[in-house]
Amino acid sequence: MDGDEIYLDHAASSPMRVEARDAWISASDLHHANPTGAHKAARDARRALDDARDIVAGAIGCAASEVVFTSGGSEADNFAVRGVLASRGGTAVCSAGEHHAVLEPVEYAGGLTFRLRSNGVPDVDHLAEILDSTADVSLVSVMAVNNEIGVMAPLAEIAEIVREHTPGALLHTDAVQAVQWLDVADATQAFDLISITGHKIGGPVGTGALIVRGGLELDPLILGGGQERGRRAGTPDVAGAVALAAAVHATVRGRQKDVARVRKLRDHLLDGLVAELGDQVVVTAAPEGDMSHIAAGFAHVCLRQVEAEALLFLLDSHGLRASAASSCSSGAQEPSHVLASMGIPRDLAIGSLRLSLGPSSTRADVESALRLIPQAVERLTRFGGG
Repeated sequence: MDGDEIYLDHAASSPMRVEARDAWISASDLHHANPTGAHKAARDARRALDDARDIVAGAIGCAASEVVFTSGGSEADNFAVRGVLASRGGTAVCSAGEHHAVLEPVEYAGGLTFRLRSNGVPDVDHLAEILDSTADVSLVSVMAVNNEIGVMAPLAEIAEIVREHTPGALLHTDAVQAVQWLDVADATQAFDLISITGHKIGGPVGTGALIVRGGLELDPLILGGGQERGRRAGTPDVAGAVALAAAVHATVRGRQKDVARVRKLRDHLLDGLVAELGDQVVVTAAPEGDMSHIAAGFAHVCLRQVEAEALLFLLDSHGLRASAASSCSSGAQEPSHVLASMGIPRDLAIGSLRLSLGPSSTRADVESALRLIPQAVERLTRFGGG
């Protein structure tokens, strides 16, 4: 990575960890054979794939047989939603702030959404109302950590509500952003389906998994082979699975220290922006100043009288990489659906700025951001560039 780059877009994709890169290269060199074959090279590849599955299972708190390797979080999310609906029918329900990989399949199938509160936390009372008024709910999906604002959902409370109001419904969580910041094994014990991906935690792009607990039957998205116990056809990506497992292992091993260190950096960043910009900056998911429900790596703000597109262009020209919303929404003219669900006015939402930190973030990154962002905001405000 460029030494002059200030990379504050880890929620979009985090630089590959050394452990994952080394594992990827080694497995690519060693395991060229198809792991579904019968000869020694194939058996060696299958053993490496099985070892990777064991590591992921141990980190997420499930059986190895419940790990289905995918091409990433979006496939895992689609597999969860569409697989349940195809096999069970019924209605899917999700929060209005979900990643599009959940939200769009739910809406396409005629499903329902429940609101976010003004601090970004899923509104569990509204969820209960929907469950009480809908007779055939087969799936409830809620993101463990929101990919835009970093809000951690009350997963245990949501699971309790679903079990009370719709005991036959399955529970899915998109935990793509959670593995870096939460003990996913503990937080998702009550969930039937869990999506993760590699490139948010320093693994390679194009790797991920869906955890399918308890032998649940899902209609596969990809047909044409018996791989992954018949749940996903196609020759397994052994090197990708091995690198994903290495990233997961390294993340879990260092998570406690990373969370403590990054939270201090994040708080310094937000405190500094507020000190420099005053009322012009709004900490999006902390209207009352409470940050306890926001994952350590997220610093999402909205800037008054500034348009995100112009701000990001100016920051990028000075080497600061950030985003306005999720990486899947960047470049769109309309403000984020997450902010809309929180009730944030459009004229404020167009000034959204997501600064996301990760294990490689440094104090120097934060100090550079605290120098560049106020300068850019002042320039845009003064000269009408917003």
